Amino acid sequence: MGGHHAASGAAAWVAVASTGPYTLGWYPLDPAGILIGGMATAGTALVCDWDHRSSTVAHSLPPLSNVIARGIENASGGHRQGTHSILGAAFFVFLAGLASQVHMDTGWGRLSVGAGLLCMFLINIAAKALKLFPKGGFISNWIFALVMAGLVTAYAPEQWTWLPTSMLIGVVVHIVGDLITTGGVPLLWPLVVRPPKMLRRLPLLRNVWRANGALSVPLLGRAGSKREWLVLIPVSAYAMVGMTMAGWAIAQHHWGRVAAAAGAWIRLWFQL
Repeated sequence: MGGHHAASGAAAWVAVASTGPYTLGWYPLDPAGILIGGMATAGTALVCDWDHRSSTVAHSLPPLSNVIARGIENASGGHRQGTHSILGAAFFVFLAGLASQVHMDTGWGRLSVGAGLLCMFLINIAAKALKLFPKGGFISNWIFALVMAGLVTAYAPEQWTWLPTSMLIGVVVHIVGDLITTGGVPLLWPLVVRPPKMLRRLPLLRNVWRANGALSVPLLGRAGSKREWLVLIPVSAYAMVGMTMAGWAIAQHHWGRVAAAAGAWIRLWFQL
């Protein structure tokens, strides 16, 4: 389900980018990087479903997101086709790599314009899937998107590789998530290899190598099953705890600076 894809992406980012207990720390970042990257990866874990013009993702930032969805749907061959393959994942990572190279040098420093514009969609997609907006929230969607774009543009991590890494983590988490449901994914698209009719009769193999050529390891059963909920509840909690701790660290850092500045003003006042 969409919300579970988003939570899985955020949890994977927390595990990879954090260095605290119960994390992997493979791509260590500061708290701002963990928070921004977590929100972005919640969105990258949903871009694979931007291949259906009626999907939640397609309606995240109308009408622009609808137009993009129709283009992706036509290019990828429909839902759960090209975007759910190795080739589709490589395309999304390449796109994120291009966006991460678009910068603007200003008097306030270097701004990550490309990352901000892409994350305008990514973070909004996640918010839409998590049902943080009202169903008819056309204006609120765009206000939130523009605010997030500004924040990412100004405070994105310095490492240019963070956005491609976020995209890679998100699309891999999405594809694996769909792989372990009964629907499966066409990993080798556009190459479609269907099982011989004789093998389709074997009870176990027909569920793994499906008649349409998709591969499946249906550990979770159908999408939205009770097994999926049981797995995703702790995963969602892990993501929430990790991102909350990053947010708290950021607040403490900035509160310390504000408190120090206030103290300096008070001392100066008494000296006068």
